[in-house]
Amino acid sequence: MNAICFVKVPGSPAPHPWYNSDMASFTVKTPQREYCVIVERGILSRVRHFVPKGSGKVFVVTTADVWQHHGNRLARGLSGLAHERLEFPGGEERKRLAHVEALAEEMVRRGADRTSLVIAFGGGIVNDMAGFLAAIFMRGIPVVQIPTTLLAQVDASIGGKTGVNLVEGKNLIGSFHQPLAALIDPDVLSTLPDREYRAGLFEVIKCGVIRSAPLFELLTAQRDAVLAKRPAVVDRLIEESVRIKAEVVSTDERESGLRRILNFGHTFGHALEAETAYTRFLHGEAVGFGMRAATHLAKSLGQIADRDATGILNAVDRYGPIPPANGIAAERLAARLVKDKKTIQGSVHFVLPRSIGEVAVVSGVDDGAVLAAIRSALA
Repeated sequence: MNAICFVKVPGSPAPHPWYNSDMASFTVKTPQREYCVIVERGILSRVRHFVPKGSGKVFVVTTADVWQHHGNRLARGLSGLAHERLEFPGGEERKRLAHVEALAEEMVRRGADRTSLVIAFGGGIVNDMAGFLAAIFMRGIPVVQIPTTLLAQVDASIGGKTGVNLVEGKNLIGSFHQPLAALIDPDVLSTLPDREYRAGLFEVIKCGVIRSAPLFELLTAQRDAVLAKRPAVVDRLIEESVRIKAEVVSTDERESGLRRILNFGHTFGHALEAETAYTRFLHGEAVGFGMRAATHLAKSLGQIADRDATGILNAVDRYGPIPPANGIAAERLAARLVKDKKTIQGSVHFVLPRSIGEVAVVSGVDDGAVLAAIRSALA
């Protein structure tokens, strides 16, 4: 993975490396597009440099709370560019096709055309929805992802997955639409509520389990510094998680092989979210639950040593709490697994840990073992 990401600056004769000592950058290479993911404190002040010359009106899709905290900084970063703000009410339960249609209608009313560009400025829900809006508006216009939650910074903003939910399941309508760039400013996490921050940390734990034992060790050894949001530690967590995501997506854009490992915790977690109508758990919390269930399943199948399984379960518990799952029937969660978008011809594929830093995709698992793992995670 490249250490310096080269960006074509509008009006310049050659690619210019936006590099300084406080920046980490990674390249995502896919058949659709090659682009930069940049982690830099203060990058909001330079957003206009990532809008291509000749672009039409810029539409910033955001939520009221994000704009209240950080809108002025982004507006200064877009100084000199015509842009409009489109506010989405937020909430996983509103991540539905009707709201994408409403945003598209508003863009048309405000003069959007095929030269327009979308900036997704918010958490994972905004990243998913605004990315999907850009993917389908006039058959596709560019998007720049600017994530403002930890979960979105390490996951949703990278890799081009966009979409909305159905009642039957999460992200069942969507498309792959890679951004022009993903710009990550860790400074915005200073206003993130503690619950949202912890929810994002479950995605970081996931990255450590699937592909980076050193990242997992950092999380376990420096919990107090992580929870205190100490800049040096937070930047390392984000950079290593981004490196992993960029590397995996560059190898497998469409989730036909390696990219499936990113679903560790998601299969069970998506079932939990759908069962509770997307109102009881944050996405990261559901992933934390899913990692518990997947680890219990791996342990019951003899695929992971007790020490590593205990390490994963303890890490999830130490970065909690996850809201209680009172009243949720294990049987109903198990029934929802077959509706997950990763289920193929009725066969559920589970990402199960083998050790810290290694996972495997497993199918054909006995229903009784799956049900027992869910019950253990609910306990």
